[in-house]
Amino acid sequence: MKKIVLLAVVAFFAAKGFAQTDGEIANPGAVKPKDTTNKKATGIAKTIQENFSLEKSIPATSVKDQGMTGTCWCFSSTSMIESQCMKNNFGNLDLSEMFTVRNTYLEKAKNYLLRQGHAQFGEGGLGHDLIRSIATYGIVPESEYSGLLNGQKVHNHEKLVEALKKYLDSVLHIVPLPKEWMAGYVHILDSSLGTPPEKFNYNGKQYTPKSFASEVLHFNANDYVNITSFTHHPYYLPFVIEVPDNFSSGEYYNLPLNEMIQVAKETLNKGYSVLWDADVSNNGFQQKIGSAINMYQLPGGLKTKESLITGEVQEAKVDAATRQMLYENLTTQDDHLMHIVGLEKAKSGREFFYVKNSWGDVGPLHGYINVSEGYFAMNTISIIVPKAALSKELLEKLKIK
Repeated sequence: MKKIVLLAVVAFFAAKGFAQTDGEIANPGAVKPKDTTNKKATGIAKTIQENFSLEKSIPATSVKDQGMTGTCWCFSSTSMIESQCMKNNFGNLDLSEMFTVRNTYLEKAKNYLLRQGHAQFGEGGLGHDLIRSIATYGIVPESEYSGLLNGQKVHNHEKLVEALKKYLDSVLHIVPLPKEWMAGYVHILDSSLGTPPEKFNYNGKQYTPKSFASEVLHFNANDYVNITSFTHHPYYLPFVIEVPDNFSSGEYYNLPLNEMIQVAKETLNKGYSVLWDADVSNNGFQQKIGSAINMYQLPGGLKTKESLITGEVQEAKVDAATRQMLYENLTTQDDHLMHIVGLEKAKSGREFFYVKNSWGDVGPLHGYINVSEGYFAMNTISIIVPKAALSKELLEKLKIK
């Protein structure tokens, strides 16, 4: 009887279909701004160019568009892996984000059922989820698995996520869980995103996703280190960072604030890029003018747009206590992940991070944004960096081999 009930549930979802639409989702970090036009973009771009110099630039692949999805974690971390491949002379690769997203949905389903529905289930995730996914399932080129079907041009997972969760909730009513439950879940994924390849050809050679990760990317999950900075856990030890999208309970090494900032800068200066998880829901993050400034307790109040895009605004000093307060009162949340690929200096002498977003060609910097050190200090949830970028002294302090 339980098997019959399960098959009926699968049939219902299969019949319903999963045509994607242009509806919006709630995740504030998921969707690019509605109004992507800016009549003064050319003037703003010129002003930025005149007032900033790129001091350090890390090779990066083209700006992508995550569309109407909450998969920024995958787009940003995939971009980091692509940059690492470029640095290591493994090629200029365009890797499939949706292959990882699909496989991570498998992990989310197992977690949700084992926790009997008392767990986060949605589109979000963190950078370590991609690293784990590649280590477990491998990865494929974008050309082999785009996740777009029937002429679709833009990713939209609103109906997909709704269907997946409804299916899992229906399965939870069948105890013990039928062995076949995953088949129905996979059917929903394949109907919406396509069936992933088991084998494919690349540059005249046949690969599986795992052999592609191993032989082309030379991927090793241990090559990356998760870092954060909060005061409610001891420094220099790892802890499971408490944010909703950390469904897989990933651990992050806890550093003092100034050391986390220094690690980010040193990583870039050594020619490596940085995966960045941050809050972008405050009024300091303005993609349409290519500027992210710490507006919290800004001396003298809000400034003009001109002062924002030239980097002349003097921000309030950020300390660990203020960061912690905003994190614990839920002002600072992990609503967006991006990829830091450079360091800039304004004429004022202040340093900025040059950040690649995944909202497509938005703003005067065509998908990039200048992020002040103050904004980074106040709003960062976590970063991921290549282990090779860390000093010997820090590795020893963290007991990382």
